[in-house]
Amino acid sequence: MPAESPRFERAMVWFRRDLRFVDNAALYHALKSARQVWCVFVFDTDILDRLPSRSDRRVEFIWHSLRQLDDVLVENGGGLMVRHGSAVSVIPALVKSLGVDAVFANRDYEPQAIRRDHAVAEALASGGIAFETFKDQVIFETDEVMTATGTPYSVFTPYKNNWLKTLDDFHLKPYPVEKYAAALAAPDSGGMPGLEELGFEKTNLLEIPMRPGLTGAAVALDDFLDRMDGYDRARDYPAVKGTSYLSVHLRFGTISIRRLAAEARARGGRGAETWLSELVWRDFYFQILHHHPQVAERAFKPEYDAVQFDNDPALYAAWCEGRTGYPLVDAAMRQINATGFMHNRLRMVAASFLVKHLNVHWSLGEKYFAQHLNDFDLSANNGGWQWASSSGCDAQPYFRIFNPVRQSEKFDADGKFIRRYVPELAQVPVKRIHAPWVMTHQEQLASGCVIGSDYPLPVVDHDAARRLTLERYGRIRKGGDTKPEV
Repeated sequence: MPAESPRFERAMVWFRRDLRFVDNAALYHALKSARQVWCVFVFDTDILDRLPSRSDRRVEFIWHSLRQLDDVLVENGGGLMVRHGSAVSVIPALVKSLGVDAVFANRDYEPQAIRRDHAVAEALASGGIAFETFKDQVIFETDEVMTATGTPYSVFTPYKNNWLKTLDDFHLKPYPVEKYAAALAAPDSGGMPGLEELGFEKTNLLEIPMRPGLTGAAVALDDFLDRMDGYDRARDYPAVKGTSYLSVHLRFGTISIRRLAAEARARGGRGAETWLSELVWRDFYFQILHHHPQVAERAFKPEYDAVQFDNDPALYAAWCEGRTGYPLVDAAMRQINATGFMHNRLRMVAASFLVKHLNVHWSLGEKYFAQHLNDFDLSANNGGWQWASSSGCDAQPYFRIFNPVRQSEKFDADGKFIRRYVPELAQVPVKRIHAPWVMTHQEQLASGCVIGSDYPLPVVDHDAARRLTLERYGRIRKGGDTKPEV
């Protein structure tokens, strides 16, 4: 049979959250569908101009990752065109200058991205240019995993069960981009702007250390594969290298979600199954945001919008700066401030503490994480914060209030993680490090840490804060039972 003729003469691939050459849905479909394909990335000022800091590790991560992507594209006969401006105007302008017939991109599910893509699609359609999008950053999107009655899930476990039941080899099959690479077109002009030209400055990204791009993703995956079998046991302990450290690569698409899910499915065992479950959570929160876009602004459970919060600026600042007087919470906050990373167990502890100890609305914590997390993803971040505040889908009950001292004793028993990020407590003995305020004056002097001077007293009392939280939430729950703390 003769080869199928390409549908388009000239096409363009618009990279966004998919900064890789291999197993890339949009790139694959473009290369199959056109005789010549140009590759483009836009540093979108509609996003960048809203960032509160000109020192943002994520921008630098993208910048380094794009350099690697360009190298791979050049090796395969193409190259990457990088532009700086509003994507809504830059993409149509590039389409006109290149004379392409179609734009290919992978779907983005966040509300702002949907509005952006709609605007671009309208602009292209007015000139008779096709805009084709593809599923790439999730295994199952929007309506692909639904209840028996055709409605979206709001509880994770039945969603997960159906997700696993639906999954087969087809959903994990990689896109053979390399097979069609001959269609790549080399840009006539290019060169990537420096960080300074983008209005940003270098961060401590490479000193943390974090390895961006395709090489960083490959190294992180190889390292995790050696540890995956123990993931279910090690993932809760922040002083242990138990997590995958792949979330930032998933966020920016320097590795394929299909590759990760396939690795877990093929490995089997409790560690791999637990890891795969975390990937299912990711899809779950994406579909929650799709079906309930209001969660970006309000509680998933509307009744929880009635909970009254004090939002004390001093308490919020103490939490942000890691000086609440609760060592594990402070270590977690200092970790995110210093590195842009926070261990998942600590995300739950820190979030619960802000909402249910300091009486600060979850949206303020969500915003702080959004500004600082290297792997920030709107759907997962929003889902996590609403889970911690009991206002989200399948959230923890309102009466579940993490005791930060018990969490510290359980998950950082010897205080190793605390000592790393709260050096004031470095010489405090293990039996006191989780609640250093109980030290006698003599013990404080001996450990070189005077509480209230070298390290703060607790900004709130746990028992008192717990009672107030139960009262606040109880008012809208109409007398529901209270249960023991965790």
